[in-house]
Amino acid sequence: MILAAGRGERMRPLTDHTPKPLLPVAGKPLIVWHLERLARAGFRDIVINHAHLGDEIEALLGAGDAWGVRIHYSAEPVGALETAGGIANALHLLGDTPFLVVNGDIFCDWDVGRANGALAPEMLAHLVLVDNPPQHPAGDFTLTQQKVGVGGTARLTFSGIGIYRTELFAGIVRGQPAKLAPLLHETIDAGRISGEHHLGRWVDVGTPERLAALDAELRMAC
Repeated sequence: MILAAGRGERMRPLTDHTPKPLLPVAGKPLIVWHLERLARAGFRDIVINHAHLGDEIEALLGAGDAWGVRIHYSAEPVGALETAGGIANALHLLGDTPFLVVNGDIFCDWDVGRANGALAPEMLAHLVLVDNPPQHPAGDFTLTQQKVGVGGTARLTFSGIGIYRTELFAGIVRGQPAKLAPLLHETIDAGRISGEHHLGRWVDVGTPERLAALDAELRMAC
């Protein structure tokens, strides 16, 4: 699942007429970078949620034929349903097996093929953590022997990439907004979230300045 329902307030005015996942990076929409990486790793069914200007996302990506995938859309009301609410709203499209979720407004070179087998049987979630960026120096979680925690000071930042079991969202009423962080903290307290530290490239493409910097970086690499 690619999360693409955010309004992109920090990206305004760029997002006033273009949904954030369609903002161009090195000549193609940000969300297309995700689709290409997922397709190369063998993913064939992809769910995309949307709210703000969602019709534009569907019009551009269609059914996913251009990437050899099948795209299923989960439309949300104006204002969206927050992360956990959006995932819960799309569970009927995601099936009963563990599924990968990627924030649509990041760029990351983590090998998405690693999602298969990353989630141990006793765990409800597996999170990809990264070094803390300048805009988020305090981080989110600790990581000790592949177990995610909340105590201590040596924190890492949640990348927006996770593998989840459907049971994690069983308590959320479909169609109701719900944040992901409280759900993760509750599950961490129960000792049922694992994680890994990704040392490669990761960018939270949350502002016009970071979008421009990533665009320039990728153009130089081409």
